[in-house]
Parts: sequence; C-alpha cells; structure tokens
Amino acid sequence: MEQTCAQVEVRKASLAAADVKKGRVAMDTEKVMSKPEVTGSYEKLIGRFCKWAENRADIRAAVVVGSRARVDHPADEWADLDIVIVTTDPAYYVSSSEWVNNFGRPLLTFIEPTSTGNQKERRVLYERMLDVDFAIFPLEEIQRLIESGRTDPQIAAQFSNALGRGMRVLINKDGITNQLDSLIASIEKKGTPSRPSQEEFLELVNDFIYHAVFTAKHLRRGELWWTVTCLDCHMQHLLLRMVEWHALATRDWKYDTWFRGRFLEEWAQPKALKGLHDAFAHYDSKDVKRALLKAMDLFRLLANETASKLSYPYPEKTNDNVTRWIRECLSEIGRRRH
Repeated sequence: MEQTCAQVEVRKASLAAADVKKGRVAMDTEKVMSKPEVTGSYEKLIGRFCKWAENRADIRAAVVVGSRARVDHPADEWADLDIVIVTTDPAYYVSSSEWVNNFGRPLLTFIEPTSTGNQKERRVLYERMLDVDFAIFPLEEIQRLIESGRTDPQIAAQFSNALGRGMRVLINKDGITNQLDSLIASIEKKGTPSRPSQEEFLELVNDFIYHAVFTAKHLRRGELWWTVTCLDCHMQHLLLRMVEWHALATRDWKYDTWFRGRFLEEWAQPKALKGLHDAFAHYDSKDVKRALLKAMDLFRLLANETASKLSYPYPEKTNDNVTRWIRECLSEIGRRRH
C-alpha cells in the first residue's frame, strides 16, 4: 500500500527512536571529536554531497562559504559547514528532507530563513554533532542578485560579507561561480562605503533613545519578557551598529568590523568591550533597570565620540531629558520596602 509523506516521516522517526533506545546512535554521537576528526568528517560529507549533486540536473552550482572556506579566521573544531545550493527546483529541498540522508545520518533537520537573500535554508544535525546549513537559492534569483549587485551597494555588501571572505567551489555547471568571483573582485576593487550620513546617524540615535523609554514603560508595567527581549535584542542590535561606527571612526573607515558582531572582541575599542560587560540583563526587573541604564550610558559615550569624529551634532538635550525621566520612572524598582 502506498504511504503518504506523513506516514513515511512517522516511520522514520520511529526507527530513529528505536535506534536511540538501543544505544546505536549514542555510540556515534556522545564522543566529542578532535579538530582533525571534525575536519575529516566534514570532508567526507562534502565528498558525498559532490558525488550526489553532480548527478542532479536541477543543481547548477554549489559552494562552501563561511569559516570552512575562509583563510582569515578559518574553521576550528566547533565550526559548522555552510553550503549554498543553486537550483532550478528549490521547492524540493525545502519541502522534502529525504535528500539529506545521502550525506550522513541525520539526527534532526528543520527550515529557517537565510541570514541574507530572503531565501530558505535547511539546517541538519548529523551524528557526531556535525551541523550543516544548506542554503537553497533559485537559479534565477542568483542571476538577479548578481546583476543587482553590480549597481546596488546594499546587495553588494551582502555578497561581500557572505562570499568575499572565502568561497570554495563544489559544483559549477553554468559558470555561475565565475560570475560571483568577478562580482566580488569588482566590489573589493571599488570598496563599499561604511561612513554613515548625518541622517543615518541620527536615525540610529533616535531609535535607541525611543526604545529606552519603551523599555522603561513596559518594565514599570511588569512585562519582563517584553522588556528583556527589547533591551537584549533590539536595543543591543542598535548598540552593535554604534560599536561598529565607533571602531571605524576611531581607527579607519576601511577597518574590518566583520558583520553581525562576528569577532567583535578583536575589533571593538576597549571602552566598548568594557561597557558591554554590564549592558545585558538577566530575567529580573532590578537587573533590567541596571542594564538599561548601563546600556544607555555606553551608547551615549560611543555615539558622542563618533559624532565628534564625524562632525555631526548629538541630541544632548533630548538624551538628558530622557535619562532623567527613565531614572525617575524606575526609581521604585529595586527599592527596599519596610
């Protein structure tokens, strides 16, 4: 009798559970591997992927990106494997998980958005804790992005971050990776502007100050989850941008601040690193108050110095008014009651 996809998946889950119960998986997954063992395991997986992908007509290109393709900050034993698949049938790789069995024994898999490019990626955790991200890109979308990257600075920056630090070609059936190489070379030759305009700078400052008030109000209401996530996620994302601008303004606007906070401990200025130590909150109202005020102090310090180096005005009066209001608003939090 023909089985539905759901029945097949249930059957696979049952078999996997039986294996775990009998200890067959545990023998493979519990031992932490050394760096040479991890590297060798990933290389075997890459070899199986290449052999499989070469025989699939829909896969037109595949490249390794990230630390396992980089020379600067190369992979250590904790690094994952990132493979970009360019295909004429992206829906198959998103809707089905059967294909990941060709490269190893998966413990789990799921779908999430790619960090750039607005596509999907299938993340897979194989036995021995080998984690692989398969980013799925439609062929026509890659071609569109290549064309746009020649004129759009934002798309060019995305390509530079994702591929410019290293790209290992696995499959190249239509010369797509040659076009990517040419695009990256042209981006590196002309450079990408990092210096914010006065309007961009003020937008970031206003966004941060606004959400400081937002966080304080919700903290007084007692919404801890809401305040902790706003402070430790949204506001810290804004603070990271200012940390980047501060490092660039202090050093040089071509200074490498990587992307999304990678290796921040190596490129951020010492005063930024010192301030970040106290700028994150625990799930506790008193600690949120403490961290919010510390984050505001650090942001103001870095923003003031950055504004000075850029010859931009900083909204001191607004910052002062907001800080006084927040301190008064939160004055009851943490106060002992007799």
